[in-house]
Formats: sequence, structure tokens, C-alpha cells
Amino acid sequence: MQPERDEHELVVRCIRGERTAQKALYDRYKNAMYTRALRITGTEAAASDALQDAFVEVFRDLEGFQGTSTLGAWIKTIVVRKALRQLSRPISFEPLDTVEADSAESDALAMEDLHRAILSLPEGYRTIFQLVEIDGFKHREVAEMLNISEATSKSQLSRSKSLLRKRLKPVYG
Repeated sequence: MQPERDEHELVVRCIRGERTAQKALYDRYKNAMYTRALRITGTEAAASDALQDAFVEVFRDLEGFQGTSTLGAWIKTIVVRKALRQLSRPISFEPLDTVEADSAESDALAMEDLHRAILSLPEGYRTIFQLVEIDGFKHREVAEMLNISEATSKSQLSRSKSLLRKRLKPVYG
């Protein structure tokens, strides 16, 4: 069977309330979505809470899924929003006058080192980096989600990349 048809049938079964289908859908997306939530929240507990809240919403609203995007993209948007709500304090952004110039991209990095470096970023940097570079949101969308300007989103991304390069330089030269 084709993957799109398999997923459609899985969605239909979930809407009918079949627990095995709901578990299959959860199992299909849980790891990737947990990683997204963890990179935004910075803590395992908050990421787990965000994931749980997101899947409650997914199963509650699955019947309204329009199919205008992929199911994974729809779930990702819900997870990102839940993760942002899990942040216990407002995201703090650095002043614009501390922006550093971008330097050349470093060599390929081990995923574990990069993951650790992303998690070590200050909350605002980490959130913007995750949303733009990993989740693929546009700066306009990020600005709307976080109630900030597009310029702030762009400057935070620039600074997050600069800080990542600095933190990874001792490891990778």
C-alpha cells in the first residue's frame, strides 16, 4: 500500500477512536516531535508535557485536519505551539547592538554535539534557531508566534548561529 493511503487510513481509524491506530500514529511521530519540543523548551520534563498536550490536541482535532499540509507538518505546528507555551517565563532576547558578524560555516558536525550545543543556547536563541532552521518557519511566522518583530527574529537567529560556532569551535576547530 502507498504511504499516503496508509496514513489516510490510519487517520480515519484514529477518528473512529481505534486505540491501536492512535498508538500507531503516536509512535510514528513521537520521537521527532519530542526532539522539536526539547529543543524549544530546553528541559525533558517540559518537552514531555508539550508532547503530551500536543497529542491530546491532535487526537481531539484530527477530524478537522484539512489535508492542506502533510499530517506531520500539522502535528509539528501543534507541538511547536505547545512547546512555546511550556516555557515558564517570557523568552528573553539580547539587545540588537551585540550582533556579531557571521563567519564561514564549520565542517560537518556530529549530531550529538550539535544537539547538545543547541540545547545550551539561551532560551531566545534556541527557540528562534529551532523554529527557523530546523522547523522551517519563516521569520514572519516566528514573529507572529512569539509576538516579536521580524528584525528581532533575524537578529536572534544570527546571534544563535554565531554562538553555536563559538561553542563548537573548540571541538571541531
